[in-house]
Formats: sequence, structure tokens, C-alpha cells
Amino acid sequence: MKGIHIFLADGFEDMEALATRDVLLRGGIPVVTVSITDEYLVESSHGLQVTADTSWGDLEVMEPGTDASDVMIFPGGMPGSRNLAQHAELMEILQDHWARGGAVAAICAAPGLVVSQLPGLSGRKFTCFDGFEDAPIAAGAVYTPEGTVTDGNLITGRGAGWAVEFGLAILSYLKGPEAAAKVKAGLML
Repeated sequence: MKGIHIFLADGFEDMEALATRDVLLRGGIPVVTVSITDEYLVESSHGLQVTADTSWGDLEVMEPGTDASDVMIFPGGMPGSRNLAQHAELMEILQDHWARGGAVAAICAAPGLVVSQLPGLSGRKFTCFDGFEDAPIAAGAVYTPEGTVTDGNLITGRGAGWAVEFGLAILSYLKGPEAAAKVKAGLML
């Protein structure tokens, strides 16, 4: 899937979606938020209503030419992560994206519920919210209890407290550590 997309399901974690989006935009990365329903309005786990840039019905899935510079981003939150993981068509697109070499970024519960559905996780390092590590481990991934973990084209974050660092890890992956350091300095971190 070409481009940088953040997928939003009802029950998404506010900070993990919005802080990630903010950091990427500050770093000059065009990012599109996608509602996984035909409605543009998505409600967070804390009741915030967000209007996505596009809805599932209006999403253009472009696959030819997908490479490591294309990123599918999955915020955590409950039941948001579960809603993402149960969206069969989205999971099919994710698996095709991964097979074509596209990058996947997930935080909080999403590594456990979404990333665990990817093939070829054996030996790949990841992190997630405590209690969601079992499924990726069963798929052969290696749990690392760090705030963010980047292993090739797989970027994971532990939880809401790491949302800005997660966004910076994605930015660093896409544009290098200097670009991430510039945005981090601008945020006075």
C-alpha cells in the first residue's frame, strides 16, 4: 500500500494516533488518517471524535511499487486494536503490504493483535503494552520491554507514554535520525 497511513477504529488511543500524526507532519511526512468504516467520524477510547482524512469506502489501495518507504500505522487502545485486528479486508491488505516489503508500525495493544497476524515474524524484535506479547511471541517474534523498537521495517511502541517517541522512531526510519532529532528539539524534548 503506497504512502503513510494511520488506521483508526472506534476505541483508538488518542495520544498514540494523534501524537504520531503530529510528529510525522512536523517532520514533513505526508500522512493520511483512515477510518476503517465508511464513516469519516471515529471515536477514541476517551470519547474524542476525530474526522479522518478518508473513510474505508473512499480509500484508494495502491499496491504496485510498495516498498519500505510505505508505512501502515496502527495505534493501540481498546477496543480500537481489536476492531483493527478483526477487519478482515484490512488484515489482507496489511499482509500483502508486508509481503511487498512495506513497513508496519504498531503501538500498545496493536503489536499483539495486529502485528501478530503477519507472516515471517520469527526472530523479529518488538515491544507492546504489557499482556499483549503472547501472540507475537507464539509467531516467533522476540519481546523486548523497551519504549520503542525498530527492527528493519517493523516499528513498535509500548504504550501511550511512548507515543511521541514512537512517532519519532517512524520519522527516523523514513528520513533518518537527524530529521527526528530536529523535530525532537523543536518539541523541547
